[in-house]
This record gives sequence, structure tokens and C-alpha cells, in this order.
Amino acid sequence: MRLAAKRSRVVVGLGLGLALAVTAACGGSDDPAADTTGRNTATGTPVRVGFFSPESGVNALPGAVTGMKAAVAYVNGDLGGIGGHPIEVVSCPIDGTPETTISCANQFVQDGVVAAFDGFNYSSSAGIDTLVSAKIPLVGQIPFDQTTGSKAEGRVFFGAPQASFLIGALQGFKSEGMTSATLTLADTPAGHNTVDNQLKPLSAALGLEASGIYFSVTNPNFSAVASTVASTDPDVAGLIASPNESVCIQLVKNLRAVGYDGAIFLAACTAFIKAAPTEAPGATMYSSAWLPGSEQHAPAEVGQQMNVATRYIEKAGGPADYYAYGEFATVVDFVQGLAGASSTDGLTGETVLTTLKALKDFPTFLGAPATCGRATTPNCTTQMLLFSVQKDLTLKPVSGGWITPSPQILSTIPGAI
Repeated sequence: MRLAAKRSRVVVGLGLGLALAVTAACGGSDDPAADTTGRNTATGTPVRVGFFSPESGVNALPGAVTGMKAAVAYVNGDLGGIGGHPIEVVSCPIDGTPETTISCANQFVQDGVVAAFDGFNYSSSAGIDTLVSAKIPLVGQIPFDQTTGSKAEGRVFFGAPQASFLIGALQGFKSEGMTSATLTLADTPAGHNTVDNQLKPLSAALGLEASGIYFSVTNPNFSAVASTVASTDPDVAGLIASPNESVCIQLVKNLRAVGYDGAIFLAACTAFIKAAPTEAPGATMYSSAWLPGSEQHAPAEVGQQMNVATRYIEKAGGPADYYAYGEFATVVDFVQGLAGASSTDGLTGETVLTTLKALKDFPTFLGAPATCGRATTPNCTTQMLLFSVQKDLTLKPVSGGWITPSPQILSTIPGAI
């Protein structure tokens, strides 16, 4: 039995700009394609793809929605789509629950998409069997669902596995002379599993002392959390992962308010830099891609790519956070990666998966070089960036650039390497 899902389609092509056919599930019609240069507009038969759109719930990521919208405008208006074929997006809203993921996976099968974009979905594993059975590859940046990230079948993620960001961050902290960390996480079974089975043993393997503190998902008291964290007097305090940008903003403000003046780790958050500019300097965050404010430390081509992404993301009108740039990069990598397909006419899910899995030393957009298709992991790299916020609010990579997490430690985590 297939469950119905509300959805919207986004199509760019034929020089007509961005057309939105919006159902009750979606609203707004900002037009990032209206000012495209039109240098290479896609005019062929559309290639239909699905998008698990994280629009609601505690794990809503409006930046990812913005990034998808902006990327479609760019690849169809300037890059010529996929071999001249514009991307048509079947956007299906999710709220972080398995039920909405299952509903969307069934919808994608019904609509005949050739790939489904993960959208940083915390419950993507609920729909993976449906997609694999229909030979629809799941494509993303980072597998936020640990079960999805534990196997390679039917999925490709251009960024690193979850474990890379925790291990890489801990390595970065150690390289800066830090020896202790107290990190907080949502009080869920997955949160306890991360602390008990990843944070503590991985920190010990690196010679660091680490402990975890939990906050309520439904009624968090970040003043109390900050006081508890600060009382342990760690070299590093903060979050292992954050369900949204608001959590990071509240935590950094409260940590500084209780007098903590050490390093603060804020997962993949970026909005706190503008929301809390006084408290932000000294904070660190991880990323799978170069971010705005880091250009002076990045290769020249990254600056050019950043300008393109920023222009289209600003036109899309949503949050310009990590998730916007991460989703934008994922779509661009998907399109450029398929340039190596034997034919871009009549693409199928099988062709898409085979082509992406064959990528070797592929130069990704804003990211690390990607080598995909390993039998034990869906990820195309293990490298990550750890940024430190400077006094002028720019970003400087800890250790000077890409961090490669210890392969020996990664090998102990299913699907990480």
C-alpha cells in the first residue's frame, strides 16, 4: 500500500524561469531564476528527481529548502542541466518522522524519479528499502540517519560520514592543545548512543577526556544546561549535533552569560555568528564544505564557487546557512557528476547510481575531492573542515584546511570507511 504525500514540483527550463506548482503543503514563489544569466539554459526533456524537503517539525531545515531551490535555478539556467535536460524536482515535505519519509519514498516511486535527494533527513532509513527496491538512488551530502550511513547499497553521499565530523573535531581540538570536552545532545536514545558509543570511546582513543550532558527535546532549559556544562570547566563546551540553528544560538549566549570563556563547539550551525556576534568569536563548527567568510583561506576556485552559490541563495530568499550551501553543492555535484554518464538521454536510476559510484578524485563544488563507490560506505570522502570564528567574525580553518580523521578509528564504525 502506498501512502499519499503532498508535494510541489519545481521546474526550470525553456528560458521560462522558475515555475512553481504549489499545493497546500508549500507556500511562496520567490524566483531565484528570474535573474539568471541564461548562458546555458537547459531546454531538453526534464529529468525528474525527488527531494525529501525538511520543512517542518523540530528538525526543520529551511536552509536546505533554500539551497535546493537556488541550485535548480543555477544548474538549469547556467549549467545547461544534465546534458541539456533540466531538472524537475518533486518536492515532498518531511517533518523528521519515519511516517513522512515512508510517504515521500512511495510518492517518488509513483512519480518515477531517477534519484531522491536526502535533504539531511534524520529518518531516511525508513524509506531506503522502498527506494532500493525501485532502483532509485538516495543522494545527499551527509547521512544524518546513522542507519542509512551504515551501508553503501543504493546511496551516494558526496560529503563525509557523521563519525568523521566528531572524530575530526576532536583531532582538531587536540591539535590546538585542548584536553577535555563537555558536549551536550538531545535527550533521545540516539543521543545517548552517540555519547556512550562514539563520543566517550573516540575521545579516549585520541587521549581526550569527554563527557556528555543532555537537554530536553520538548522543553530545553539552556540556562541550566550551560551552567552544568560550565561547572565541569572543560577546554571545549558545546554541541555534538543540533536539531536547528536556534539551539546553537541559545547555547552560545547562555554559555557566555554564565561566564564560560573557553572554546565553544556548535556542530554545523552558522546563524549564531550574526545572531550573537559578541559571543561568537572563539566558537568552532564543522562543515563538509567551505563556507562564506572562509574564502581568504580557501583555494581560488572556491571563492568563485562561493560567489555563484551566494548569489543564487540570496535570490532564493531563504536562510544562507550551512544547509543552504550544503544542499546547493549536493545538487551541483549530482549534475556535474552525471556528465560522465554514457548517455544523458533517458536517464534511469540504475544509470545514475552506476555513474555516481564510478566517480574518482571528482572535484566537488566547495567540498573535498570525491571518490565514490566503495563497497563498505556510501560516502565519497572522509575529510571535513573545522572552522573557528575570528574576532572580525570571519572563519579560519583549524589545522589550516581539510582534516582527515584517523582511518583506524573510523574503521570501528559501520559504514564510515
